[in-house]
Amino acid sequence: MQEGALRARPRSTESPQQQRDDRTPAESPRTDPHHDWYLRAGVRSAPRRVLTDELAAGQLFFPPALVPYLDHPLVRALPADRRDELLARHLFQYLSFTAHFETRVVNRATDSIAGGRSGIGASAAVRLDAYRIYCDEGYHSLYSFDVVDQVSRASGIAVLPYDFTPFLRRLDAIGEQALPDAPALAQLLQVVVFETLITAILNDVPRDGRVLTVVRDIVRDHAKDEGWHHVFFSRFFRELWAQQDSEQRERIARCVPDLIRASLLPDLRPVRTALSSAGLVAGKVEEVVRDAYAQRRVDDGIRAASRHSVRLFQETGVVDAPGAHDAFAAAGLLP
Repeated sequence: MQEGALRARPRSTESPQQQRDDRTPAESPRTDPHHDWYLRAGVRSAPRRVLTDELAAGQLFFPPALVPYLDHPLVRALPADRRDELLARHLFQYLSFTAHFETRVVNRATDSIAGGRSGIGASAAVRLDAYRIYCDEGYHSLYSFDVVDQVSRASGIAVLPYDFTPFLRRLDAIGEQALPDAPALAQLLQVVVFETLITAILNDVPRDGRVLTVVRDIVRDHAKDEGWHHVFFSRFFRELWAQQDSEQRERIARCVPDLIRASLLPDLRPVRTALSSAGLVAGKVEEVVRDAYAQRRVDDGIRAASRHSVRLFQETGVVDAPGAHDAFAAAGLLP
């Protein structure tokens, strides 16, 4: 998964998708969507990705085009080594967010599905898939933290403190307000939203040959797993929605737009910290942040990154629930 600050990118393309069908292993092992998980999932088949000596060859930590503030005049004026540090710390921010998000948000909800505690009727096949996703997400966290550690030690660039808790509180507060009596449902909606968003990172990073191979490899590994996670949670939401009464549907429909925006709003705390560490004084930091994360640019990024999620909610009738269309429009999610 990708962090809030990095999902709302100026450029956004679709993540890789895998075509799946609905038949169970007993019906057709050749066409079962997940019969090959034990062979193809990253946690089962991918080697540990290890940093080589590419830093000495000048390979980049992260694609510059995916760092909104890197071309700002005040940042361009910094010494080259400071700009390199900013690229590295943007990578660290992205991977640190991933390591936290996969375990503290995605697996919080996935565990409830797998364990039959989600409040949503789920077949054994669905629960098994949820356990598989739980394994995937734990592995994504492991190699994200592993690569941060490898790159930091090899480059000598310190990892700045990162606190995920404010982001999690912001996300949870929306569910607490909209669904105060259904916290498990609110957590399921968080994951449905995040797992159906699209991001330039999973698509663009592996294609950029200037970037460290270890970074391109783990992002490519992540994208392969996330393809079917997207399919799973899209299908899961259809079942979730079908099991709700009209009153609960209305509350869900009013909650979802706020969850989308909260998920995609840039987290500017680590951005400010990185810019300060690069040598910019407080006033210059705020100037860069204001220019690089202008409201219209952020809104355009949110609308682009959420288009598949919004399509899912349109197809299932969520947007047609009372008050929902206005809520989606007010959140800037509709054309």
